[in-house]
Amino acid sequence: MCGIVGYVGPQRAVPIIVDGLKRLEYRGYDSAGIAVYCDDKTLGIRRASGKLRNLEDVLRLDPVDGNYGIGHTRWATHGRPSEENAHPHRDCTGDIVVVHNGIVENFLQLKEQLQNEGHVFKTETDTEVIAHLVEKYFEGNLEQAVRLAVTQIRGVFAMAVLSRRDPVKIVVAREGPPVVIGLGQGEYFVASDVPAILSHTRDMFFLADGDMAVLTADGVQLSDFKGRPINRQVQHVLWDPIMAEKGGYKHFMLKEIFEQPRAVRDTTLGRVGQESGRIFLDEMDITAKQFAQFREVKIIACGTSWHAALAGKFMIEKLARMPVEVDYGSEFRYRDPIVSSDVLTVVISQSGETADTLAAQREAKLKGSKTLAICNVVGSMITREASGAIYTHAGPEIGVASTKAFTCQLTALAILAAHLGQIRGVMGEEASREFVQELVRIPGKLETILSHDAQYEELARKFFRVTDFLYLGRGIHFPIALEGALKLKEISYIHAEGYPAGEMKHGPNALIDENLPVVVLATREAGSAESHTLWEKTLSNIQEVKAREGKVVAIVTEGDTEVRKVADEVIEIPAAPDLLSPILEIVPLQLLAYHIAVRRGCDVDQPRNLAKSVTVE
Repeated sequence: MCGIVGYVGPQRAVPIIVDGLKRLEYRGYDSAGIAVYCDDKTLGIRRASGKLRNLEDVLRLDPVDGNYGIGHTRWATHGRPSEENAHPHRDCTGDIVVVHNGIVENFLQLKEQLQNEGHVFKTETDTEVIAHLVEKYFEGNLEQAVRLAVTQIRGVFAMAVLSRRDPVKIVVAREGPPVVIGLGQGEYFVASDVPAILSHTRDMFFLADGDMAVLTADGVQLSDFKGRPINRQVQHVLWDPIMAEKGGYKHFMLKEIFEQPRAVRDTTLGRVGQESGRIFLDEMDITAKQFAQFREVKIIACGTSWHAALAGKFMIEKLARMPVEVDYGSEFRYRDPIVSSDVLTVVISQSGETADTLAAQREAKLKGSKTLAICNVVGSMITREASGAIYTHAGPEIGVASTKAFTCQLTALAILAAHLGQIRGVMGEEASREFVQELVRIPGKLETILSHDAQYEELARKFFRVTDFLYLGRGIHFPIALEGALKLKEISYIHAEGYPAGEMKHGPNALIDENLPVVVLATREAGSAESHTLWEKTLSNIQEVKAREGKVVAIVTEGDTEVRKVADEVIEIPAAPDLLSPILEIVPLQLLAYHIAVRRGCDVDQPRNLAKSVTVE
């Protein structure tokens, strides 16, 4: 969740770069920096932790000036948020600077190798490795040095590089995170997203993975990583500024739904070792010994976050074999909860300022419990008062109905559950490696689900006039039934209820008739007897609904032919382990709710009577 802005042209670079970074603030960041090739032929670098106004203060007190440069806003993955770890990063000579989005997965090996060759590192970040690699290969031609450097990097990246010894040139490379190149009149731009440069040019193109662009005062040259020339189609963007922030989507909510593959990937990167299966949680004032000694976990949250907490209970109990209790933030402190120093209290909040959750966190701390925050906002109150935080790198969520924050919370809880399982000796090396590898595959599977948006539009056309919905699920799928129902009622104003499928005979069967759509979570994990048993029971529930003439919309695993025989509508999603399937299952329900709300003419981004953050009890 970082922003890159670069400029080459006749204008003064600093105002253009800083303005572009401001237009990317919605992406989220914890520090910022800028590097400019100055008129005296030096590289001027200015950095600051915190908000962009801090960088502007630095530039006022110690200005730099020139006609080309690069800027960056950073959200920490490797190394704490600080001025030292802010981008741009430089090599030993100070002649090469780099800004970078993404992660260098093999940075520790590269760093050790470079140190053995005499390179001296000054920061905790993985990005600094790139600067030293470029320095290592630099022989007068910057793009050739970058081309050699990227062959050594394993991971995902978007980078922009300057060199004082090869001036008036910005070299850009992409392998994963987005990069857009803007074409002006005798001036050229690079950015992470369209809004950063839209006020300067509407002619731009997007780099693909494996692309390299060289920006000079004379134009832009494109090639692949092997130096072979390529072409990309120039697009004339007609968005207004607000539409630009929406990325061309009709609503923020839809944009945020489609951002989930990136958001889940960003939440995972830097925290899992794919080869080892190990989990890495930094910035914790909780030792491994303390994690091992906790006898119980309490999770406190509100709204959508509470549904994530319920799913987290299944994850932690399964992977770490610890008892978990889930509480509403609004209820916790009013019942004199039983909490002690051997209880880990996990608080979940998108904003980090949710009043009920914050009050519950303080109550737990008063009773001696260590608290751990899962939050989307760096430096928020809940994270400041916690003993540690797992930041969900979802980026700003503008739509009131939470989407990408929820899937990132589920991802963070899966990481926490595996961390506890490893520390407590429940998860062995092979199980850890398999779990992490499955987690890393989730973003790609999300992209597959999102490619079928037309199916959800068609379902919305069939059901947008109904007055009630019922959502059913068993086990870890029950919290997703609750969340699916919440999404629908929040934005379409249709009454919807989530229920454990096994409780149908205890009341909900009375509601079923030919006018009631019933959405059923009926996925299963291949090779799992436990999952198969729950699936069989869920299939029986579907048959109960059909016997009463209810309309069944089933979410199933790809290739499931049995449910298709009885359900009215079937939505297939890619196969995944039961503990990770909620991250996939919720996306069709989000899209169904969205398209129904749009057809009903509802204000999708700002539903009536609701606010994004509940900051008062």
